[in-house]
Amino acid sequence: MAAPADWTVFGEPAAALTQAEAVQPLAYERPGQNFPGSAFYFLEDTPRLAYALPENAATLYDPTGTGDGVAAELAAARVAGPAAAAFRLSGTGIDKARALHCLTSAVYYEAASEAIGGQRAVAQVVLNRVAHPSYPNSVCGVVFQGSERKTGCQFTFTCDGSLARKPMKAAWDRALTVAQQALAGEVYEPVGLATHYHTIWINPYWAPSLDTVGTIGAHRFYRWRGAAGRPAAFTASYRGAEPAAAPHPRSAAPEPTAAADPVALARAYEEARASAAAASPGTAARTPAPDYASPVEARGGDAAFTAGNLPSGGTVRPEYANSGRWIAQPN
Repeated sequence: MAAPADWTVFGEPAAALTQAEAVQPLAYERPGQNFPGSAFYFLEDTPRLAYALPENAATLYDPTGTGDGVAAELAAARVAGPAAAAFRLSGTGIDKARALHCLTSAVYYEAASEAIGGQRAVAQVVLNRVAHPSYPNSVCGVVFQGSERKTGCQFTFTCDGSLARKPMKAAWDRALTVAQQALAGEVYEPVGLATHYHTIWINPYWAPSLDTVGTIGAHRFYRWRGAAGRPAAFTASYRGAEPAAAPHPRSAAPEPTAAADPVALARAYEEARASAAAASPGTAARTPAPDYASPVEARGGDAAFTAGNLPSGGTVRPEYANSGRWIAQPN
C-alpha cells in the first residue's frame, strides 16, 4: 500500500498497533504454571441461558425437532421438582432383552418424530411407573398394561393397531439408543417424577387433577399430587422377571371403567398407605414353627430356641427410676 512515511491507522502509531496485536500466552501455556491436562480446567462451560427465561418458558415445545428445544427442556427442569432415581437394570439376559425391546417400542411409537429430549421424556415416564407400586414392576408390564382391552390401555399404541406398522430402521435405531441410555441409569430431569402425559392437541378429563410438570416435544407431562407423587412413593425395586414383550391376549371380560384412571390409582395408593400406617406392628402374624426332630421336641421344641427369659420391656428397677434426672438439691 502506498502511503506517506508518517501515516498511521486511526491515529495509532504503527509500533503501538503491533504491540496491541501481540498474542498473550494463556495461563496453561506459560512454563511452570501448567501440568498435563491443565488446559481442561480453563475451558469455559456452555452458558445455561435457560436460567434467564421466565417461569412459563417450560410451555415451549418443538414437535418437529428442527428448532432449538434445549432451552425449553432446561426451563422445564426448573419446575419439574425432584428428579427420579437412576434405574438399575437386573435379571437374566432374556429379561434385559425384553426390557430393552419394550422401552424402545414405547419411545418409537409414542415419540418417533420428536427430538431426543421428547423421546427421553417418554422413556423416563415408563421407568417412573416401574418404580411406583401402583404399576407393574417391570418395563414390559408397564408398557403393555391394559393391552388386552380395546380401549383404556396405558399406552395407546399397544391396543390401537399401531404395532402392525413396521418400524423404520433409522428411527428405530434412534429410539433404541434412547432406551439403552435410560436403562443404563441416565435420568432425564426435565420431567422429574412425571407418571402421565398426553399430546398437546388433546385435553383429557384427568389433567386438572394432576400437577403440570411442563411440555417437552409434543407431549405435556404431569405428576401426581400428594403422597403418591412424592419421591418416597417411588420405592419399588426392579427385579427383572420381564413378561413377554408383546400385547396381552384380548379379554372377553367387561372392561373396567377406572382401570387407567390416574385419579383412581392415586386414591387407591393413598388408601393402601393409610391402611399400612394404621396397622400395628404387634398384630403381624407370627411365622409358624418348623417341624423339629424327635430329640429336639423332647427338649422343648421351639420353646428351646425362643428368647422367653428376657426381662420384660418397659420396667425399671425402683433404685434406678430417677437415673438421668437433674439433682434438685446438690450436696
